[in-house]
Amino acid sequence: MSDAHAARRERLREYCSASGADAALITRAANVRYLAGCPPCGAALLLTRERAVLALPQDVPPEESVEREVDEEVARLSAPAETDAAVAAAEAAARLRVRDLAVEEHDLTVARHRAVAREAEPARLLDLDRAVERLRVVKDEHELADLRIAAEIADQALGELLESILVGRTERHLAMELERRMIDHGADRAAFPVSVGTGSHSGLERHQPTDRRVEEGDFLTVALGAQYRGYGISTARTFVIGAAPASWQVELHRLVFRAQRAGREALGPGVEQHVPDDAARSILQAAGHGEHAVHPLGHGIGLEIREAPRLGPADMGKLDNRVPVTVGPGVHLPGRGGVRIEDTLVVRPPEEGGPELLTITTKELLAL
Repeated sequence: MSDAHAARRERLREYCSASGADAALITRAANVRYLAGCPPCGAALLLTRERAVLALPQDVPPEESVEREVDEEVARLSAPAETDAAVAAAEAAARLRVRDLAVEEHDLTVARHRAVAREAEPARLLDLDRAVERLRVVKDEHELADLRIAAEIADQALGELLESILVGRTERHLAMELERRMIDHGADRAAFPVSVGTGSHSGLERHQPTDRRVEEGDFLTVALGAQYRGYGISTARTFVIGAAPASWQVELHRLVFRAQRAGREALGPGVEQHVPDDAARSILQAAGHGEHAVHPLGHGIGLEIREAPRLGPADMGKLDNRVPVTVGPGVHLPGRGGVRIEDTLVVRPPEEGGPELLTITTKELLAL
C-alpha cells in the first residue's frame, strides 16, 4: 500500500504545482486516509514538494492508533494536547518556508482557517478546491479489493439473517443483529446505520429502525453496508414475510427490479451521470409511480458512503472506468409500504464485461 499512497501524493503534488501552490494542507479525514493510510483520528497532512508530514494529536484513543497503518514514508509530527493538528501542520509549513499553501476551505471552519492562516504566516493561503475528492473518484486495485471484501461481508451477514426466524422481532433488534454479524465477519464497523423497515415502513430510504415488530405478510426492506479498511459499500433488498406475497407485492417488486436492472445496465465509461437514473425512472414513471420515486438513483462510494459522482436526473458529468457507484431505486406507497433494491457496482467498459457487481445477495422476492 505504501507505493499506492506515494503515487496518490505525487498526483496531488502535480496538481498543486499546476495551480501555483508549493504545499497542501489536508484536513478532511477521508482525504488524509487516502493519502497517508491514517484512520480518522483528527490528523492533518502537510504535503510539500519534498516531504509529507502527518500531524497527529497526542491524545489519540487506543482503538484509533495509527502506528501500523500510516505509510512509512510519511514523517510524524506530534501535536500538543488540545492543539488542533491542522494548526500544528501550519506551524510546520511556516518552518519549512512554504510560500503558497493550498488548504481545504470546504472542510475548515472560519475559526480554523484563521488559526491556520495565522500560524502559516508569511505563507499565502489558497483553496485546494476539492482536488483530493476528485482524485478519489477513480479507484485503484487496492481500493477495489477492499470494496469487494466489504461487499462479501455484508452479503454474508444478510444471508445469515435470512435463514433465521424473523416474525415477531423488531426492526431495531434486526438492525443491531446485522451490525454485529458484519463485525463478526471482519468489518471495521457498519458503513452507515443499518436500516430495517417492515410493513408500512418498507421501501423507505434512510428509515431509522423502530420497535415495530415483523408480521406475517409484511414487506421487509433491509439496507446495510460493511466498512472494511475504511472502504464501505451499500446494498438493499426487499423480501416478504411468511405466506406467499400478495399480487400487489409481486407486481411492485417486479417493477422496482426492472428499474434497478435498467439502471445497472446503463452504467459505462463515458455515460452521462443522469442516464442510469433516466433509464430506471422512466420505467417507474410509465407504471404511474414517478411521484413515489423521489431520490436520485445512486452515488459514488468508497472512503465515504456518499462520494462523487451523483447519479441523479440533473447530473451532467460523465462516468469513468473503475468508479464504484450505488444503483438503488425504490417505490414507497404511504400507508402500505414499498420496495427498495440497491447494489454497489464498479463501472467497467463492455470489453471488460460491463459493470462489476459487488453485492450479490439474491434480488428475488423471497418469502421468509
